[in-house]
Amino acid sequence: MAEADIPAVLEIQAVCYTAVTPESDASLHAKLSASQSTCFIASIEGDVIGYLIALPWECSNPPALNSATCRLPPSPDCLYLHDLAVAPHARRSGAARALVEACLTQMRLLGLDRASLVAVQNSVSYWERYGFRAVPPSAPLQAKLVTYGTGVAYMVLTAQTT
Repeated sequence: MAEADIPAVLEIQAVCYTAVTPESDASLHAKLSASQSTCFIASIEGDVIGYLIALPWECSNPPALNSATCRLPPSPDCLYLHDLAVAPHARRSGAARALVEACLTQMRLLGLDRASLVAVQNSVSYWERYGFRAVPPSAPLQAKLVTYGTGVAYMVLTAQTT
């Protein structure tokens, strides 16, 4: 992903996320600037059809939603998959799978042995297909999950299952 892709990412995000307030331009730029090597786009004939934003992070404390700044932790212990979306017209194209596979490959290249995410909009079963499993959140994590809306779960994937 490059800065020039952000307008297309914002458009896809606005269409795909109906239960969560979409992130701002500033928030997306901050995440991309913090870790460009873990942010990906899928395109067909030059048109962005999907994206995945991930960050090397601390598994027990995912980043806040829609923050205008993003400072990576000094000792990340997972690759936090922050956001994945594919434009409705491009679903079933294989774009989502390609984006997730790119993310998991980057996780291994970074020497991290797990990935985590917050499944939103009742997407737990989708993420289970990749080996992610819901884990009981700690009290501080549960408080953070409330900001993601209803039907959310914190999920983790260990390297042994990838």
